[in-house]
Formats: sequence, C-alpha cells, structure tokens
Amino acid sequence: MSLPVPFHSYSYADYLALEDHSPVRHEFVSGEIYAMAGGTPEHAALAAAVLRHLGNQLPAGCRAYTSDLRVRVAGSDVTTYPDGTVVCGKTSRAADDPTAVTNPVVLIEVTSPSTEAYDRGAKLGFYKNLPSVREVLILSHQGPHAALHRRGQDGAWSVHEAGQGETIEVESVGASLAIDEVYRDFAE
Repeated sequence: MSLPVPFHSYSYADYLALEDHSPVRHEFVSGEIYAMAGGTPEHAALAAAVLRHLGNQLPAGCRAYTSDLRVRVAGSDVTTYPDGTVVCGKTSRAADDPTAVTNPVVLIEVTSPSTEAYDRGAKLGFYKNLPSVREVLILSHQGPHAALHRRGQDGAWSVHEAGQGETIEVESVGASLAIDEVYRDFAE
C-alpha cells in the first residue's frame, strides 16, 4: 500500500525568500510554488517581437515590461511572470511584495506545448480577476494566431482572434498589431 504524498503549503514570505536566492523564477499559486522552465529561442523571439511592436505604439504614461516583471493578483494568492506586461499611469506595487505590480492594463502570454492549457485556462482566469486588466493577449506557439481577451465597459469579457494577414486592435492602449509582422521571424 502506498502512502499519500504529504502536501506542503508555502507562505508568500517563503516564496519571496526562494525568489531572492534562486536563479530560476517561480510562480506562486495558493501556497504552491512552481518553477518556470526556460523558453525556446522561438518563444523568446515572439515575446520580444510583440513587445517591440506594442511598445512602439504606447501612449505617453504607458510602459511595456518583459517577463522579468512579477505581477501579483491582488485579493488572491497568485503571483506570475507574464511574457509581457503593460502598465499605464503610476505603477502600483503589492503591499507584501514591493517588486510586484498590481495594476497591469495589458498582459501578454506566448503559449508553449507544456503551458498552453494553463495559459488559456487557469492563468487567464487569474488575470481576469485583476480589476486593472483590460486586455489579455495570448499568442500561439504553433503559428500566426492571436487571441485577445477584452473586458468591456460592462465588465463582460469577449474574445477577438486574428491570424495570418490580419490585424488585432489592442484598444486599451490604442495599438494595432499586424500578426504577420509579429510572427515575421518566428519558426518553431
């Protein structure tokens, strides 16, 4: 008979101590700590391309950040490192973690074979719980396709998709992304 594996729940302070001393980044979800695997060169290039195209169009007062920025989902026990983050206005920081922001307007994820279900499922749900988030852009690792989840004035979410030869509007920051341009150098 096998015994169940004991579950250990970590505090956020435990998580921060690990992050401060680890060369690997981790996500924190409800007391569990998950190591984030390094991405492929194609994943990194796609994330850089979307940030470059988006960043060049941002209005004054908005800033684009790479995957090095930690995002804390206020009111929940979740902290992640999106592939890209846009903050407009003054940056709000988590009370329990001054290096994590709590007020992103746009969050960007590039899927990978191992994270696609999580990125499009639970992680998207976490992002939608951030009151400041207006749009979540998910780019496919399989080829030129983007899904933009947008919060409407009434708080309801809609999905706008674009593929090869199309453009997607990131309305919250007044930007347009030509999918062919974002994916121009992408090959996985």
